[in-house]
Amino acid sequence: MARPDQDTDGRGEQRTADHPTTGLDELVHQRHRLGILVITSKSRQADFGYLRETLGLTSGNLSTHLMVLENAGFIQVEKGYEGRRPRTWVSITREGRAALAAEMAALTRLVHDHDPAQDHPASDRDSTGGSGERDQ
Repeated sequence: MARPDQDTDGRGEQRTADHPTTGLDELVHQRHRLGILVITSKSRQADFGYLRETLGLTSGNLSTHLMVLENAGFIQVEKGYEGRRPRTWVSITREGRAALAAEMAALTRLVHDHDPAQDHPASDRDSTGGSGERDQ
């Protein structure tokens, strides 16, 4: 059941559209893309190799995630050279900062709304209409 201060559907259940998970952006929420945005938000730019090692990704996987974020306008990818060595640098855009802030706000709301003291004992009916007992 929803808390008394929450909007409900008349049966005491929180409406789906109002549920905190509806604020999560699948494009940002994916853990590696979220990691890229968090890392790049903390510095002017991040080196491709640093992102690859820190996030435990292969070069191909990281490139794919970078392409998704770049196509969304959340990051900017710059290629160049440091001496004779080719380098790739990644920086977050204004849109990326806004998307990250919205994701963090949705996650904060989700954590805030989860109150273990409000959890129901197994004997109560769960929100799907079941008995609350686990299937054997």
